[in-house]
Amino acid sequence: MATAVPMAMFPLQSALLPDEELPMQIFEQRYTALVRDCMRDDDPRFGVVLISQGREIGGGDVRCDVGTVARITECAEIAGSGRFVLRCRTGERIRVSEWLPDDPYPRALTQVWPDEPGEPVTAGQLEELEDRVMALFERIAAARNFSLPTRAVVLGIDADTVDPGARLYALASRVPIGAADRYSVLAAPSAAERLAALSEAVDSVAAVVEFQLSE
Repeated sequence: MATAVPMAMFPLQSALLPDEELPMQIFEQRYTALVRDCMRDDDPRFGVVLISQGREIGGGDVRCDVGTVARITECAEIAGSGRFVLRCRTGERIRVSEWLPDDPYPRALTQVWPDEPGEPVTAGQLEELEDRVMALFERIAAARNFSLPTRAVVLGIDADTVDPGARLYALASRVPIGAADRYSVLAAPSAAERLAALSEAVDSVAAVVEFQLSE
């Protein structure tokens, strides 16, 4: 089991999946302190987790315990404003083993959480789910009378990505699912369970789209 390490944490209203862009504007005092501390490191990063209740501003929030590492790729301080504009890229999935006092900002002991062993996800299962997602986007495109780009662009498929778990994360990042469904995908212990969670979310989105288009 990986060793738990202390990490600065940024609770958000959204669930971030691995390998996503995260633009941010930082203005609350405790989070500007977080950014300044992070930028002193050679590898500036912090953890991001979904807030299940409450808001990220002002504290008093209830936080989920599975998140991702966000690495700061660009950081600019707006002169005289005390604000920062960041560009981040999410990476490894993490699990919080213990929340530490919010002093001066949220912190937690975290562990990297790779996919656990489980039933194998086959190429056929991935292709079937990708077909359903393509059909969903084609249905929307036809209703709105616009053309879709290529399948690889729509689905975010990288030819170099062969790991099923990573492909499922990439696919989930393209589907317009809500925060709770994104969190279910993120928190699925294995690739097979992630496949099931995303499949259910796609079914829900497809049903909503059909209902809206039928009105």
